[in-house]
Amino acid sequence: MSTTQTERPEVSGAGGGTPAREGSDTEKDGAAPQNKPPSPPQFILYLEGHAYANSLRQLALWTHHVLLPVYGREVTSTAPWCGRWWEHPEAVAQLHALWLAWGELTGPGSAVVGPATWHRDFLTTVMAALRDPQGPFAGCKPGMHRPKERPGVDAMDPFGPPPPPTASP
Repeated sequence: MSTTQTERPEVSGAGGGTPAREGSDTEKDGAAPQNKPPSPPQFILYLEGHAYANSLRQLALWTHHVLLPVYGREVTSTAPWCGRWWEHPEAVAQLHALWLAWGELTGPGSAVVGPATWHRDFLTTVMAALRDPQGPFAGCKPGMHRPKERPGVDAMDPFGPPPPPTASP
């Protein structure tokens, strides 16, 4: 009996691998490179430039090839989704955290209950928050992205030094 497998692009776990370090890990005497465990991935909101773009691309691959095909549900007015989710900072942060948990709980060496823990403790909560009618995709519809206006603040640093006095005319 033969089984048919659907080919999917390889989508790595949470870290998506670690960028190669410049130079060589060889000892000064020419010994073989030392294998060091990869450092854990950094939360995407702390990244900038190329590092941010690379993490966002890895997140998009996981979201488009794993999360949405398996856990994406129909888009309705009570469960919105934005086809340009990467333009919603809250969605990026929530999905990145979900992806990091995925890698930790379903990757090699994880406990056999890891996937169940990921579903219970992470997936349901994050997807409910993202798809809430008042959530980050409120006002977005299939084929229509609506940018969100940030809440205003009265002072960027309310506890900083007071502004200099203004001169009276």
